[in-house]
Amino acid sequence: MKTMAHFKQLILGLVVPTAVVVLWQVMGSMPGMAGILPTPLKVLEGWQSWIFAKPSLGLNPYLGTWLANVEYSSMRVAQGFTLAALIGVPLGLLIGWSKFISQMFDPMIQSLRPIPITAWLPFSIAVFGIRDIGSIFLIFLGGFYAIVVNTTQGARDVDRNLVRAALMMGASRTQLLLRVVLPAAMPSIFTGLRIGLGISWTAVIVSEMVAVKSGLGYVLWDAYYVGRMDIVLADMVSIGAMGYISDRIIVFIERKILVWRILQSH
Repeated sequence: MKTMAHFKQLILGLVVPTAVVVLWQVMGSMPGMAGILPTPLKVLEGWQSWIFAKPSLGLNPYLGTWLANVEYSSMRVAQGFTLAALIGVPLGLLIGWSKFISQMFDPMIQSLRPIPITAWLPFSIAVFGIRDIGSIFLIFLGGFYAIVVNTTQGARDVDRNLVRAALMMGASRTQLLLRVVLPAAMPSIFTGLRIGLGISWTAVIVSEMVAVKSGLGYVLWDAYYVGRMDIVLADMVSIGAMGYISDRIIVFIERKILVWRILQSH
């Protein structure tokens, strides 16, 4: 019974992507569309050579460079996102729990948060130059605000009955924060981590288009510039796939840590 349910879920999940691919094939086969919207088969052919062909520095610099560029982008996302989580989660807990910390930090965070990542690009290049650190800085900013805001809200929404019970049992403020507020805020924290990770992938592509000379974002812009739309579309699919895989990793960790939520839902 459970196998049939999973099979049905799989089939339903394939309906929309299949329809999109069919529509893409029809539109790509129309006259005059080859240079604008290559067909899925053309994109698959270009993607295959981008992944498996022997690297060449000649007329086709994309041959065999897919894995290296995925590694460059993934490492930048991992570094920037980890830094955002290490700072954003503790700071969000403190802002949500302490009125003093909230008054000190929250106005600045809320005033900087609306500034888009693209607006930080000139500042990043001026300060860090065309280097990895500039890209990591932008990724950090992209992930930080989503993480800190969701963590703050999670800390503020803690059931006050739990807090009162812990205080009656003699818990200190540190114990209260670590043993009551942090576990209660975990669902919001993981929501922030998932949103922040998605924004981090957006930030790495934006930054690599301008601030560095490697990675999926750099290939995306370079391929567009030379008219290789098959590589552009293959790059876009690669970005989506990497974002999906990294999101599934966060969901896997969430299920392992918040196993009580799964038990409650059944």
